[in-house]
Amino acid sequence: MREDGGPAVGAAVHDSGSDRVGVVLGHQGAHLRLGPLGGGRAWEADPADVRPLSRAELLSAQLSEVNARSRSPL
Repeated sequence: MREDGGPAVGAAVHDSGSDRVGVVLGHQGAHLRLGPLGGGRAWEADPADVRPLSRAELLSAQLSEVNARSRSPL
């Protein structure tokens, strides 16, 4: 957490505005820049729509990413 109460860069969060899980990449004005856990296209989120993931939610999201990669053709 940052001093202003927002998530720090690198924190894993859930964005209820897009119903996605991501990592905080940075802060752009009044918005957060988030990226998917496994890499990919970033998006902007309203900080009011973002909450930190619990440990169980983070592990579940990471497992989903690993499973998705295992099903992708090489």
